[in-house]
Amino acid sequence: MKHTLLTLSTMVSGAMVVLLAASVDAMELPPPVADGAYGDHSPAKVRLGQLLFHDKELSGNRNISCASCHHTLLSTADGLSLSVGEGGAGLGPTRDTGMGTDEIVERVPRNAPAVFNVGASEFKVMFHDGRVEVNAEAPSGFDSPAGDDLPLGLDNPVAVQAMFPPTSNTEMAGQEDENRIGYFAARGRVKAVWWLLAKRLRNIPEYVELFKEAFPTEITRRRDITFAHAANAIAAFEAVAWRSDDSPFDRYLRGDNYAMSRPQKRGMRWFYGKAGCSQCHTGVFQTDHDFHAVAWPQVGPGKGDGSDGHEDFGRERVTGDPQDRYKFRTPSLRNVALTAPYGHDGAYAELRDAVEHQLDPVAALNAYDGSQLVLPSRADLDAEDLIVMNDPLRVRAIADANELAPPNLTAEEIDELVAFLHALTDPAMLNLTRTLPKAEDLPSGLPLFD
Repeated sequence: MKHTLLTLSTMVSGAMVVLLAASVDAMELPPPVADGAYGDHSPAKVRLGQLLFHDKELSGNRNISCASCHHTLLSTADGLSLSVGEGGAGLGPTRDTGMGTDEIVERVPRNAPAVFNVGASEFKVMFHDGRVEVNAEAPSGFDSPAGDDLPLGLDNPVAVQAMFPPTSNTEMAGQEDENRIGYFAARGRVKAVWWLLAKRLRNIPEYVELFKEAFPTEITRRRDITFAHAANAIAAFEAVAWRSDDSPFDRYLRGDNYAMSRPQKRGMRWFYGKAGCSQCHTGVFQTDHDFHAVAWPQVGPGKGDGSDGHEDFGRERVTGDPQDRYKFRTPSLRNVALTAPYGHDGAYAELRDAVEHQLDPVAALNAYDGSQLVLPSRADLDAEDLIVMNDPLRVRAIADANELAPPNLTAEEIDELVAFLHALTDPAMLNLTRTLPKAEDLPSGLPLFD
């Protein structure tokens, strides 16, 4: 009798595996990531980009680097809902808002996104609102806030993106009365900012040699160095250091049927099925690179939109089309379990809460209380955080723009959906200390950390 029960149990278990495999095979899954997706970057250019990315020399007051908000120890983000830029001190959730004359003026109005896989060729749009985008008809090959002032010779959208944080007073430039870079940034004179930064790099002999090695046909003397070269090197570093395509999901796509657990496979079925996630989170990196309104809570100081400047109109800021209001770029979900808080303003600190918002956006918006915000407290800044969310008329406007209908998943199915999202984590991305330079290697001599 015992043998018969065991046999029956085995048969049932086997039948469940067959049924699950059949349902998975029926889904339209993306192809595996191709080796050629990331381009070819010389070791010399990557090394230069690594140093520049971590060097505070690229900020107006020499007190913040790209890595301050996109740090290897924080999964290429900063662990905050809204970044604390120039003037802050510390790293990630321990970062403060500065003291005395160094106090920051405002938090960065948007969340610092993780930058996994942005060096892949399919990424043609950058920033939450897409204000950097490939455009073959533009003189530079890109649309950007700089318009025709954007220099020629930028390799890709990641390089274009790297041009702009140093031009922001809040992010890296500093205030207009603090240094010349901050002065020109406040007046929108981005070419002057880029020239001053390039001049700094030309005045550091070690950087001059590194630029010559990285760009042997373009740079033979120090005055040949431009900030566009620096941006190209930073983009090369990002493409190589944060290529992430060996998650359990990747291994499954390559034919390893045992790479994911059964709950993860069931979650994949909901993701590509009735949950509707793949309608926007499509392709191998789970993004359509498009813009959607999903009734996401608006927190923080805003981007200057609305009657009092505390709103963020998202894609409308770029296109000027009111139909694009509250639309933001679909993020890639690679390593999403590592990259909280979530959304263009970091409204949710927990992955499941972010998922549940997507499954019933309007209800989640109306129930939002801001308790998940991860922000260093300061009374004057805290007072701005929920101005929009405390205004029923503005909340209703955000809700009215929502594009998503609730798919009606059970709690167990949501658990499985979240389990699948964990299957998008590449184990190699759990420890990125290998991508950090040594502090003594920074040519500027500035400290690597605060």
